[in-house]
Amino acid sequence: MAEKSPRGLADVVAASTSISDIDGREGRLIYRGYDIHDIAGRISFEECVHLLQRGTLPTQAELDGLMTELADGRQYGAVATTLLPSVVQSGTPMEALRTLVSSLAIDDPDASDASIEADRRKATRLVAQMPVLVAAYEGQRSGREVPDADPELGIAGNFLLQITGERPAPRAAELFDECLVLHADHTMNASTFTARVIAATLSDMHSAITGAMGALRGPLHGGANEAVMKTLTSIDGEVGEVDQFVRDELAAGRKIMGFGHRVYKTEDPRATHLRTMSEELADLTGNRRYYEFSRRMEQVVLDEKGLYPNVDFFAASVYHALGIPTDLFTPVFAISRMSGWTAHVIEQHEDNRLIRPDSDYTGPQNQQWVEISKR
Repeated sequence: MAEKSPRGLADVVAASTSISDIDGREGRLIYRGYDIHDIAGRISFEECVHLLQRGTLPTQAELDGLMTELADGRQYGAVATTLLPSVVQSGTPMEALRTLVSSLAIDDPDASDASIEADRRKATRLVAQMPVLVAAYEGQRSGREVPDADPELGIAGNFLLQITGERPAPRAAELFDECLVLHADHTMNASTFTARVIAATLSDMHSAITGAMGALRGPLHGGANEAVMKTLTSIDGEVGEVDQFVRDELAAGRKIMGFGHRVYKTEDPRATHLRTMSEELADLTGNRRYYEFSRRMEQVVLDEKGLYPNVDFFAASVYHALGIPTDLFTPVFAISRMSGWTAHVIEQHEDNRLIRPDSDYTGPQNQQWVEISKR
């Protein structure tokens, strides 16, 4: 009997890539040769976009050029504008945004151009448009006018401005910018693999990204950060209540979201940075409640289950402190990951082969047809 394939394609190499790499045993994440610990907090999200999509950290002239392209590309078209009031009625923000992103293709001047040059232009526009769409969605459902983008702010600062209606403190914008860098790419995760499978059929950039957003919507991929925040806010009392809450949840067989990872066998390197950011924002806002709850929960889960926090755990308290609504945490993930998704689509198109895995058949054998009257 043939050996069965691993469930969930665990440890199966599905593609070659030069974009990012993970060492799960050592807890390392690498973007095009740069360790995340070396670049997080040192490069801007725009520099990260250049690194992932175009292969190198930019010179000042290259960065200036990219900033101009991003500013020119942030305006979405008439179709998405028309759809916006209707999709706000969707069950979740990700449903609405998935539809809006798909509609962007209709107004994109390069939609039917399959060249690598056109892919790169579309990729830049998608990175620019995604935060604007999220802010427009939030403004539409809340009945609040969205401020115009400030040319002095980058993607991170403008998003906070447009979501909250207030110009962010410089340090808050810097910390959110670092969040975007930390979430930008993560090798062959579910949404990236989905994007590459679609791109491998020689489908278009927007189709691939729409598929990626569909994968990200699933609670086993992109929804954990929201679940973490809901958990933190559900705990009554003070930090001393966290221990019993965690033990009661574990005793009932319920999973504590934000812990463990399919790849990392030690601490997720992104969590290392987000923990520090959560504490700094707690001090900046004067509200340490959710940071302290998170730290206590982290210790109890480690003691009880031996599990480390993943990227979603401290991201929750960070986003909350920045004033981002909880149900927009996953869309924020998509704002960042758009840089990685588009880079992978470009890479797939540059050296393409249709992705067509085999499967293990587990159904019956040697069945024989009989007339319906004799069944």
